[in-house]
Amino acid sequence: MTSLVSHGAGPAYPAAKVWRNFATNSLSAAVLLVGCAVGPNFKPPQSPQVDAYTAEPLPTQTTASGGPAGAAQTFLYGDDIPAQWWTLFHSEKLNALVERSLRASPDVAAAQAALRQAHEDLLAQEGGLLPTIDGNASGVRQKISGASYGQPQAGSFIYNLFNATANVSYTLDVWGGVRRSVEAAGAVAEYQNFQLEATYLTLSANVVTTAIQDASLRAQIDATQQIIDADRKQLSAVERQLALGGASRLDVLTQQTQLANELASLQALHKQLEQNRDLLAALVGRLPSQQTDATFRLEDLTLPPDLPLSVPSQLVAQRPDVRAYEALLHQASAQIGIATANMLPQITITGEFGGTSTEFSDLLKSSSGVWSVGAGITQPIFHGGTLLHKRRAAVAAYDQAAAQYQTTVLTAFRNVADALHAVNTDAAALNEQNVASEAAGEAREIARKRYAAGSISGLDLLIVERAYWQARIAQLQAQAARYADTAALFQALGGGWWNRHGSVAPVAASRP
Repeated sequence: MTSLVSHGAGPAYPAAKVWRNFATNSLSAAVLLVGCAVGPNFKPPQSPQVDAYTAEPLPTQTTASGGPAGAAQTFLYGDDIPAQWWTLFHSEKLNALVERSLRASPDVAAAQAALRQAHEDLLAQEGGLLPTIDGNASGVRQKISGASYGQPQAGSFIYNLFNATANVSYTLDVWGGVRRSVEAAGAVAEYQNFQLEATYLTLSANVVTTAIQDASLRAQIDATQQIIDADRKQLSAVERQLALGGASRLDVLTQQTQLANELASLQALHKQLEQNRDLLAALVGRLPSQQTDATFRLEDLTLPPDLPLSVPSQLVAQRPDVRAYEALLHQASAQIGIATANMLPQITITGEFGGTSTEFSDLLKSSSGVWSVGAGITQPIFHGGTLLHKRRAAVAAYDQAAAQYQTTVLTAFRNVADALHAVNTDAAALNEQNVASEAAGEAREIARKRYAAGSISGLDLLIVERAYWQARIAQLQAQAARYADTAALFQALGGGWWNRHGSVAPVAASRP
């Protein structure tokens, strides 16, 4: 900064003293003029005042049955959810796959980048609370003629002109428009933060349910293969009986049809498995040709016996999607304040400090110093209704955000209720499927003995065999449903992100 002097006969002041006086006066004016920010002060919506997720009370414990995935599950009301909730299935392969997906998924990387962008935008908005200072420097060599000043006899002459100035501008945030802009940017950053948490939760839940589907499909393929093996044996037996005159051509064609249908269903299951494997590869950030080596079996998983169940009043604080929409509602509230402030007078203080000289070496001399300090006020008078309608639009946007928030809350409670109903009915359904599978197994043994004794036909045995394996497939599907719907319950409750040490986010979300 160059030294400055006042014009005329006034005393000379160093630049630092001029700037200090300017800053002091500006701050004093700001303190006097800046009051409360216009527009509504945001208050988070109140949680629904309910004490249950379902209309009818659910039992504290699900039905117990024998066999895999048959253990009873107990709802622990008020207990907290662990951050790595998938570890409750006690599968090292599953744990490793989830962790790999969280590190490699482009969805997580995109959400992290969006949060970083929002955070930088917030810091940029905070800069509006401070004065702006710009430096300017120029040097000109020019020739002028005295004729330009009405004195042609003066001739012409060449000279240099050097300028170096610092320009300061500060708009007083009298109505809080800048503060509301910072508030809106902070709400956007919070929204992106919870969007990242939602991505984290959705990805981990998708990996778990896709792994469970992998295990289920493999078990169904094994069971279907057993049916096919039995069908082939039966077809050979019927063909031998046909050759001996003990069976009709119709029996052979019927058996061939059944075998072909089972082979077709096996192909359908293989297609589902391959597509499920492609999905699993994508979830961990790989191409279909780079599928993970991890394969799953239902017996690799353990059904969590205890299910932490948050109290309903805490759900809105735990669900990332609800928190994200709350942040959007906050942003919409701040936008009303911004639109209101834009309708009111704007006060700006400006200053310029520097030096002007025909010699570069003289720029630092006090005799070359120049400065100016000024203030201005701008009051919108007529903008064709633009400012008024922008404020009304901001109010309408807030109403829209409030309605979307309510929809998200309703969806959150419905998700939990649906998951609770599913977990409860899954246990009862598996118990019934176990009974059906056991009965079908006994019927198969009896049918085999009767067929060996010649009291029933091969077709009758085939019907019993098929009934057994169909019951077995339904039993496997019921087992997989218990695992999948347990994972869905953890996801519906928010996934325990608030208990995670560290964060997938560069800016950590606040604990509910």
